[in-house]
Amino acid sequence: MQVHSCVIVFVMAGGKEKQMVIKSASLETVCGYTSKLPQNTKPEIAFAGKSNVGKSSLINTLVNRKALARTSGQPGKTQTINFYNVNDRMYLTDLPGYGFAKVPQREKEKWGKMIENYLHGSKQLRAVFLLIDIRHDPSANDKMMYDWILYQGYHPMIIATKLDKIKKSQIQKQMKAIRIGLGADAATKIIPFSAETKQGREEIWDLMETICADTESEG
Repeated sequence: MQVHSCVIVFVMAGGKEKQMVIKSASLETVCGYTSKLPQNTKPEIAFAGKSNVGKSSLINTLVNRKALARTSGQPGKTQTINFYNVNDRMYLTDLPGYGFAKVPQREKEKWGKMIENYLHGSKQLRAVFLLIDIRHDPSANDKMMYDWILYQGYHPMIIATKLDKIKKSQIQKQMKAIRIGLGADAATKIIPFSAETKQGREEIWDLMETICADTESEG
C-alpha cells in the first residue's frame, strides 16, 4: 500500500483559506477485462481521456505524489480501471485511455466495453471528468466519449490539460474551441490544468469535495 500525507491549501473568495488534508492515498483495486467491479461504499470520481492526455499526471498532482499513478511513455499501455483510495473517503478512478492508433481494434473494443460496464454498472460513481489536451481541438474520439458519458447519465466536467504548453493569450481561444468541439453547453465546467505549475488543482479538489459532501448529506 502506498500512503502519503500532505496539506493542500485553497485560497477561497475573500482571502479565506480552506485546507484539504491528504492523510492517505493508495492504489486499492485494479480491474481488467474479466474483473468484477469492486463493491465500494465510498463515492467514486472517474477520469477519462485519450492516451497520453495526462490522467496519471493529474492524479499524482491531486494527491501530491510523483508516482502513485504510473505514467508511461507508451500510449495505450494502461489496460485496466484503477481505483485510488484517498483518505478512505473517496475513490479516484483512472479509466483506460482511448484513441491510440497502434492498439489493435479488438483491444479497443474490449476497453470500450470495460468503460461502458463501469459507467453503467458502478453504484458509487458520482462524477466523470473528461480530460482534453488544451493545445488541440477535441478529436472525434473525444467527442464520442463526451457523448457516451452523457448517454450513460452523467454530465462530464472538462479538464483542459497541458496548460503550461500554450501562451496565456491562447487560453480563452482554446477553451472556446474545446466547448464548441465537444458540443458542450454553457453550463459545462471547463477547468484549465497544468501538472507542471499545479494550476487548476485547487478548483478540481473544490469540485470533488463538494461532490463528496453532497453524497454524505444524502446518506
